[in-house]
Amino acid sequence: MDYVEAARLRGEGRGWVIFREILPNALSPLVAEMGMRFIFMVLFVSTLSFLGLGVQPPEADWGGIVKENKDGIIYGIPAALVPAVAIATLAISVNLVADWILTRTASLKGGRG
Repeated sequence: MDYVEAARLRGEGRGWVIFREILPNALSPLVAEMGMRFIFMVLFVSTLSFLGLGVQPPEADWGGIVKENKDGIIYGIPAALVPAVAIATLAISVNLVADWILTRTASLKGGRG
């Protein structure tokens, strides 16, 4: 990249180039990717547990709890909705934290934030 080459032409060392040039520019995509992959894995494990292929009882998992209590939705019992809301809250929270970190790293690079 041009900014790496400019730093090398200035005579900067390898550590400077890595920590002052490459890492700040790579941090935003890495944070976004980590947030997305974390939520994907939580949803994947919950889905497998709901289908009976993931975490097996007596171990607790949000997908397994939804599966155990799914019949109660017919009778108006919200026991199955609570872990589903917890999964949704976790997904939204992780995305909000990732967005907050992205705005913080944008301000480090000289953008608004």
